[in-house]
Amino acid sequence: MADEVKNYITPAGYKRLQDELARLWKDERPPVVNTVAWAAANGDRSENGDYIYGKKRLREIDRRIRYLSKSLDKAVIVDNAGKGLAQVRFGATVTIEYESGQERELTIVGVDEIDNGDARISWRAPLARALIGAKVGDVVTLRAPKGDERIEVVEVRYEPVT
Repeated sequence: MADEVKNYITPAGYKRLQDELARLWKDERPPVVNTVAWAAANGDRSENGDYIYGKKRLREIDRRIRYLSKSLDKAVIVDNAGKGLAQVRFGATVTIEYESGQERELTIVGVDEIDNGDARISWRAPLARALIGAKVGDVVTLRAPKGDERIEVVEVRYEPVT
């Protein structure tokens, strides 16, 4: 059996996943199960909207519960907050400067913690992999589709990820 990739996660990210799993089990799933049971008892299920929608919603909830359970089982909590590490590691908030002079601040987090913006990136992302191990003042090369890009590490700090 092949080794599975570890699911590194911050303590706050782990708590968020646990809270979501508990909410799904305790708050969202029971009313849907009750609705499906009630709708099934009404007879013909082929044109029963409550039954059809309820079963669909129940599948969605159960799929998310399975995903969260597997993610939490494989999770490896990494807490570098408050550590005075000089190198970029998991959980670091890094300020970088592109060749164009544009600065960007990002935090390297777990796969399940990334956001829609660009403030949190996965430790598996190409940019994060290029930065990991670098120190302040180092220039790293990011291999991008538009060509290699040189990026300077301006600041590295470790604070609690919320």
